[in-house]
Amino acid sequence: MTPEGKMLLNIVILGFGFMFMFTAFQTCGNIEQTVIKSFNSTEFHGSGYTSMAIIYGVFSASNLIAPSVVTVIGPQLSMFFSGLLYSGYIAMFIYPYTWSFYTASVLVGVGAAVLWTAQGNVLAINSTDNTIGRNSGIFWALLQFSLFFGNLYIYFSWHGHVHITDKDRQTVFISLTVISLVGCFLFFLIRKPDRQPSPSEVTESLLQAESIESVESSPRPGLCSQALDAFLQGCKIFVTREMLLLSTSIGYTGLELTFYSGVYGTCIGAMTGFGKDAKSLIGISGIFIGIGEILGGGVFGMLNKSQRFGRNPVVLLGLVTHFVAFYLIFLNIASDAPLAPEAGTDQQAYITPSVAVAMLCSFLLGLGDSCFNTQLLSIIGLMFRENSAPAFAVFKFIQSITAALAFFYSNYLLLHWQLLILVVAGFLGSMSFFVADWFAESARRQSDYDSI
Repeated sequence: MTPEGKMLLNIVILGFGFMFMFTAFQTCGNIEQTVIKSFNSTEFHGSGYTSMAIIYGVFSASNLIAPSVVTVIGPQLSMFFSGLLYSGYIAMFIYPYTWSFYTASVLVGVGAAVLWTAQGNVLAINSTDNTIGRNSGIFWALLQFSLFFGNLYIYFSWHGHVHITDKDRQTVFISLTVISLVGCFLFFLIRKPDRQPSPSEVTESLLQAESIESVESSPRPGLCSQALDAFLQGCKIFVTREMLLLSTSIGYTGLELTFYSGVYGTCIGAMTGFGKDAKSLIGISGIFIGIGEILGGGVFGMLNKSQRFGRNPVVLLGLVTHFVAFYLIFLNIASDAPLAPEAGTDQQAYITPSVAVAMLCSFLLGLGDSCFNTQLLSIIGLMFRENSAPAFAVFKFIQSITAALAFFYSNYLLLHWQLLILVVAGFLGSMSFFVADWFAESARRQSDYDSI
């Protein structure tokens, strides 16, 4: 197999591993608030929104040490052990207790930071300047198949169920735990790539030829030194002009991640205007989000491969798509739906509740999310190739801290206030991305000119 073919195979395996893991975890996140509302126990007093806020809060803090962990034990083992923590969180719902619920939330927050930092590292080292966009799209499309399969299972399992029984809950979460473990073990199939050096790397190696002997004779840095260096690199990347510009766009993806993965499904399940199948519609909503994500990841990956279109038009499409979705949700979903009890809300918004409109909005949320994330993965992998692990750790740090903030305010804010925050953040994030992309393209053209 050619080196490029081997790298592509690694990306595909990476995508399938994440697909299995997040078939379990994203389905879990989509239904957990609804499950908790249906769980009657004097020993359990948890909140799904609070749990997700803890996960993303710990996630953001753990990104400070994640590059060091990946540097010391390698991306493959990092993803495997992090995946086990995800599986433990899902398994906790089989017999939930308040203490185990929040303890598992803390642990999966740590695991998430290491997992996504390692993922970014694997994506970068298995890509070249010409394939980073394509590989980002392939990975994103495979990852988002998780929304399709998991939520399809939820729909058939809960169809016609007004109340979620203990047996319903246990059956679902045992299945999800097994699926998550399958994804963990897939990571062991990833092999170290045989990368072909780029012209700039060849030039650099020639310039350094005179110092090879001295480098080989010097002592290799210890693990602590490597870990400290990875941490310092992350701090340096965080304050670069490009990353500061991208931080607003990254922060927006954290806010809308919270909305489509946790809040919107809960809103649909709380709408009595959707009839007795409102709970099972949570699964259908997740399927339509997944279809949008898969379509976006595939199409925009191909656009990046052709290099005929830049990143800015894709981000602009994502912004417009999300604005349309937010407006339709504002018209279709009652403002108190995120905070409604298990019995749901009898309130209506500005139109008669429509299942078709709700599912259209789910599709648009997924499509817009893929627009932003594929382009952010592409531009960060391109700009920080030599320090990909710290760069992706910074990316996830910013994204997760805004997601934690959003899950926190989701406990208190009505729907229309949450939508207003998303609109403002989406506009500002898109504008800052356009400026960052302009700087990135200017730097690339200057580098090409210097090479000539």
